[in-house]
Amino acid sequence: MASISDGFRDVFLAGVGAMALGAEKSKELIDQLISKGEITVDQGKELNAELTQKAAETTTALRDDLIAAHLSTMSKDERDAFAAKIAEMAAAADEKEAALSAEAQEVEVMADTEETAQADEAAGVPPVE
Repeated sequence: MASISDGFRDVFLAGVGAMALGAEKSKELIDQLISKGEITVDQGKELNAELTQKAAETTTALRDDLIAAHLSTMSKDERDAFAAKIAEMAAAADEKEAALSAEAQEVEVMADTEETAQADEAAGVPPVE
């Protein structure tokens, strides 16, 4: 079983790598065309955005196809265990995201407080203790 999942993982990683390489090469080509003046900068940006979007869509579709193929090789019990593990990972990711968001808000409040203190100081307002 491990060899099948390793094979799927390898195929997925190869697909992602190919998409990344294709996106990089496309960007290089667009940059060359822009430098030669064959297309405008705006056209180049538009092409690059389209290529990036297509690469993301293809990567997502490839990932979904590989997961579906992997699930089709599993028994019901294995699929249930896999779903439980994914749910655990999603919960952990949600907790991490919430912690990062709270930390970012705290940093923002600290920055706002510092800016207010600097503005008060510049205006000659005595600090509040």
